[in-house]
Amino acid sequence: MDAGAGAWVLHVDLDQFVAAVEVLRRPELVGKPVIVGGRGDPTERAVVSTASYEARELGARSGMLLRIAARKAPDAIILPVDAPAYEAASNEVMTVLRTLEAVVEVLGWDEAFLGATTQDPEGLARRAQADVLAATGLHCSVGIGDNKVRAKIATGFAKPAGVFRLTADTWFTVMGDRPTIELWGVGAKVSRRLAALGVRTVRELAAAPRDALVAEFGPRMGVWYHELGHGLGPTTVDDTPWVPRGHSRETTYQQNLTTAEQVAAAVQVLARAVADDAAHDGRAVFRLGLKVRYAPFVTKVISRKLPEPTRDPEVVVAAAAALAEEIEDREVRLLGVRAEMVMPDDSDPVDRTPVRGRL
Repeated sequence: MDAGAGAWVLHVDLDQFVAAVEVLRRPELVGKPVIVGGRGDPTERAVVSTASYEARELGARSGMLLRIAARKAPDAIILPVDAPAYEAASNEVMTVLRTLEAVVEVLGWDEAFLGATTQDPEGLARRAQADVLAATGLHCSVGIGDNKVRAKIATGFAKPAGVFRLTADTWFTVMGDRPTIELWGVGAKVSRRLAALGVRTVRELAAAPRDALVAEFGPRMGVWYHELGHGLGPTTVDDTPWVPRGHSRETTYQQNLTTAEQVAAAVQVLARAVADDAAHDGRAVFRLGLKVRYAPFVTKVISRKLPEPTRDPEVVVAAAAALAEEIEDREVRLLGVRAEMVMPDDSDPVDRTPVRGRL
């Protein structure tokens, strides 16, 4: 779906999705602070997957260490992650969305873009909300835009369970004086780098010389951030089934790994798991990455291209073991292994799958 006259992009985002699924299964939790993370034990090393709105009011946030969230919300009910339940609920939602007169591009468990040509995008948004609620009991917020960037950002103004439209005509009125960190894809690190250039607001980003942004962020991301300041972005909603570029496995250890032997054994377990994942997809691995988080909290990523793409799990494990030899002689609290795979239609997979320093 290409944006044009009467063409719109809608971003559907399920409200507090993981927590909402848990509350549906346990109606006695309605209105109570709920935190979902790890195995539900705040004494273990884990992070918050989702906090209900009631828990957020107490200071709990997604990505926060579970033990810290438990301190901020001492009366919260803490539940373990149940990925199969969330995937099943997500599939129900996406099935409902596909009954609408729109192209559906799934972004993850809890969000999707809809592409539709309509004179009443708000009406379509409310129909999506009503149909999802009737079929699943889940609420969603919908952002409406003339491209994906504006639709995605609009959703933040729609929450919870609302509808908001953001277009080129209203972009600077709504977003101009807001900090750059409120833009889709701008995190704390990027916003600090922009601030060092004297760019703190969306309007200032739009006015910043593109050459200065390219010099700071490179030719691709510098241009992207310049366009982001204007709210520019892709307009095509693509319903092509998502194909993963890689598989990752990582583990946070309840007790730090303290010897090279422990680290090597743990890396082997993770490497075999991602090799199995790649084999299940029937695709060759061409690059391997190793993430290590030292105690207390310093994270490094090492990545290497394999001599040639391989489907041999022993080659994958051996490559991971070689990367493990570069780990410093320090206590380790987390390890992760990522296998980048040849895409089904790729003749040159290396050029199509850049590694950006994270797993």
